[in-house]
Amino acid sequence: MNDTAHLDGGDALVTAFTAAGADHVFCSSGSEWAPVWESLARRHRDLLPCPGYLDLTHETVAVGMATGYGLITRRPQGVLLHAAPGLLQGSMAVHGALLAGVPMVVASSESTTYGDGPGQDPGGQWYRNLSIVGGPHGVAQPFTKWATEAASVHTLPAMVTRAAELARRAPAGPAYLNIPLEILLEEWDGREAKPVVAPGSTHSSPEEADTVARLIREALNPVIVTETSGREAGGFEALVAFAEAWQIPVVEPDSAVCGNFPRTHPLHAGGDIGPWMEEADLILLVNCRAPFYPPSRRPSKARIVVIDEVPQRPHVVYQVLFADHYLEGGVANTLRQLAKRAQDLDPAAVAARRAAQEERHAAEQRAITAAEERAADTEGIDPVLVAATLRELLAGEDAVVVDETITHSRVVKRHLRTADPDSYFYVQGGLGQGIAVALGVKLAARDRPVVLTIGDGAFAYNPVIPSYDASKAYELPLLIVVFNNRVYKSMNLNHRRFYPEGAAAETGEWLGTDLHRLPRLAAFAEPFGMHTETVDTPDALTPALERALKAVAEGTTAVVDVLVTR
Repeated sequence: MNDTAHLDGGDALVTAFTAAGADHVFCSSGSEWAPVWESLARRHRDLLPCPGYLDLTHETVAVGMATGYGLITRRPQGVLLHAAPGLLQGSMAVHGALLAGVPMVVASSESTTYGDGPGQDPGGQWYRNLSIVGGPHGVAQPFTKWATEAASVHTLPAMVTRAAELARRAPAGPAYLNIPLEILLEEWDGREAKPVVAPGSTHSSPEEADTVARLIREALNPVIVTETSGREAGGFEALVAFAEAWQIPVVEPDSAVCGNFPRTHPLHAGGDIGPWMEEADLILLVNCRAPFYPPSRRPSKARIVVIDEVPQRPHVVYQVLFADHYLEGGVANTLRQLAKRAQDLDPAAVAARRAAQEERHAAEQRAITAAEERAADTEGIDPVLVAATLRELLAGEDAVVVDETITHSRVVKRHLRTADPDSYFYVQGGLGQGIAVALGVKLAARDRPVVLTIGDGAFAYNPVIPSYDASKAYELPLLIVVFNNRVYKSMNLNHRRFYPEGAAAETGEWLGTDLHRLPRLAAFAEPFGMHTETVDTPDALTPALERALKAVAEGTTAVVDVLVTR
């Protein structure tokens, strides 16, 4: 910007987000952000470059949308929250971004003068209500990669650059800056940050790759277990090439956070690592932070190779991998190296494990078909029927599924059978983020249908009204399918498991789990002019979903509340 006479910290921050490559700033408004709004208004007036800006009415929506956007783009965006209270309100979603490995730069503010310093009055609210001992950066430290205070307007742009670069590097995640309001209002000299460039690549050494290739060559019954290889750029495709080159089955456990391998592929070995704990002689943990549960449950005979750029996650409190070997280069690069080394294989050993996996895969396909046939003949709507119907209707549509179910998550994964990169994401952290994450995915992939599968309990945790407002305001149509069993089933199952012969089992008084009193869930979308359906019979399911998908294609969010039997 040429005219530096009236530049302040708001200009410094907008300039820094622009240099960091942020496409958008997701803002849940607070009184500290007037300098940013003024800078954006001036840039819009003067046709100067700046990130897109989204005005959002809830902190979870702001952070969740940045998460969804980052799941697709893998690049850090800007998030503005209000003081310490706004950070606390958004903290669950920030923690979810940390668990999902999504980079972002989150900022909120505090006051350093409380009205007793020179310059503009920050406002009495900072003195009375908004400040917190230790500063908001102290609050943010446990659920971010890095958190600190930007204590000078002159270092602010470089601090944003550092935050963005830290956020993007493995393991990717949110970084936080506390930017005091006085810094935002302070005059800035216009020294802009250097544009952020993409991180360099990391590679395992050829010698390390040779050692692991020898172990694979010697193994009779190896297996790959992965949670997040699909989160890495090129990781999905590299894992397919690696598994095919060596003919190794792939398990995606329940802890998988995204689609990592085509569920339709003959080498896909389901989601249960249990049978392999006794059978496998080599387990390859590819981007797998928590493969065994309980953590002390060790494979009986398998050697364990960990393939992960940062295998020991700093934010994981307790992590047990039982590693015998590590390959710590970039995962996609490492898998490509190993695929190239798939030479001089024992034909008999490869044929034997291929035949065994073909039988496992065929048995799983038979089980899926049988489950869907039973669901089709069931009185009422079985959750399997919902997932299978969605699969049929989404075939060939290049859809993205965001999943925030709990009780039905295995059903969704098993019967949707997604097969492409970036086509399935499971919401991480606490419940209540799913709609916002799906909106962020849609913002990043406007030409793809985006479907949110969600339980009625999770739906009730979501900031529904602010989410629908964002959907309408920014023209982000979703298909939201509610698996509504009228109960917090997961919590109820835990009560029954912990106290099978307790007082609740005797009297039928199951507290904390009954959701029958909730109103018709689809109705919340009606004031926004969205398409709504409530479905309680199998015959009505397909037509309702077809109408909903048509509405989404025409630009309107559709909510289909499906009353399922379990």
